[in-house]
Amino acid sequence: MLNYLWLGLITLAVLIGGATGRLPEVTAGAFQSAVTAVMTIALPLAGIMALWLGMMRLAERSGLVQKIALVLRPVLRRLFPEVPADHPAMGSMLMNMAANMLGLANAATPLGLRAMRDLEKLNRVPGTATNAMCTFLAINTASIQLIPTTAIAILATQHAQNPTAIVGTALLASLCATATGLVVAKWLENWPMFRVRPEDAVAPAAGAAPAATESELTPEPAPLSARGTLAISVMLAGFAALFAWMTINPAGYHAFTADLQDRLFPPTVTPAPWTDSSAQPAFVRAVGTLSLLAVPFMLLFFPLYASLRGVKVYEEFVEGAKEGFQVSLRVIPFLVAILVAIGMFRGAGGIEALKSLLAPVLTPLGFPPDLLPMVLVRPLSGSATTGLFTELVTRLGPDSLTVRMAGTIYGSTETTFYVLAVYFGSVAVRRTRHAVVAGLSADLMSVIASVIICRLMFS
Repeated sequence: MLNYLWLGLITLAVLIGGATGRLPEVTAGAFQSAVTAVMTIALPLAGIMALWLGMMRLAERSGLVQKIALVLRPVLRRLFPEVPADHPAMGSMLMNMAANMLGLANAATPLGLRAMRDLEKLNRVPGTATNAMCTFLAINTASIQLIPTTAIAILATQHAQNPTAIVGTALLASLCATATGLVVAKWLENWPMFRVRPEDAVAPAAGAAPAATESELTPEPAPLSARGTLAISVMLAGFAALFAWMTINPAGYHAFTADLQDRLFPPTVTPAPWTDSSAQPAFVRAVGTLSLLAVPFMLLFFPLYASLRGVKVYEEFVEGAKEGFQVSLRVIPFLVAILVAIGMFRGAGGIEALKSLLAPVLTPLGFPPDLLPMVLVRPLSGSATTGLFTELVTRLGPDSLTVRMAGTIYGSTETTFYVLAVYFGSVAVRRTRHAVVAGLSADLMSVIASVIICRLMFS
């Protein structure tokens, strides 16, 4: 599927650019996108990947990932019947989903790439996506988020009366998208055109010895002692108390931390005051606090738990970090390929051409034409979508119905082609089967649900 889409984008870019006299923009888009893929995305991703894959290795070596997978075994087994219940992929996928729900993009992508690597170990036809991979990608492109933080921040900076009004609509729309993505993924996996073909397998090198499994190489961690259990309990209680304080009394917490910071680190420049979130709904405050504490919690909990179970935390973290650099190098060709095609298509004016063609059809259906550019760009580019959403907020006002629809779409969709390129590229999968159709179906349902839900709630 990606073969046809990639070739189609490049062909249309050249044809449209030649017809409209925008061939220089097509060329500039190709070169600029190639630079962006390597310098702006892949290289910064290497450091973040090293951090989170190091942490994930500690979680795996300590047996934490397996414990997490066992807790949610009934749900995950229904979604991924071909993955063993105690396989590390179950825990990796669960952590990725949790990070996505909390809006932790810097953590979600590395955790998702780790999940893809774990799923690849079960792949009997290397180079071709498995059913589990396609289902996992469908869930990722649906992008369930409890709080669409970026959209809320843009609305707040433009002085919206209620910037958190889109929290409920984005959650409902993303749930509809996730359900659609899952149904389509499960429906298409047995279609003849998407079935796994044995001839697609990459043959192993002659005389190569079978690789040892993780269970054969990883020693069983030591049991948690009474002191270790006490230490973990104290840490969990401390974070729980901090979470309750920040949720119930955010103004008091901010005042305390600002005063403590001034005492310990006298500022040379007066810092900006903390934003008082006491006026926000309790659910929004709770999720926002959870998002704020999630990363510090994981950065402390994983090494502490692993150390208490006898794992050599520094050595294992370094080994996991090495994998991060290797993964970031593997995704570069796939990123360059997809971003160059997208850059050429945008430079040729393909997005504007699609808007002109679709607007007369969608307007009678109640779909605002102002949303079209953002909807068309969303699967292709996250930064371009942010720019288009900001422009809509500035032009139409932060409290208009169209802007709330746009914010809901922004918070309930994902950059589908970027996700597919990075995730599949990390495990060298070239035949993506039905993953593209499932991801785009989830995006389409999110857009439809966003328009309908916002009309019902805000009209």
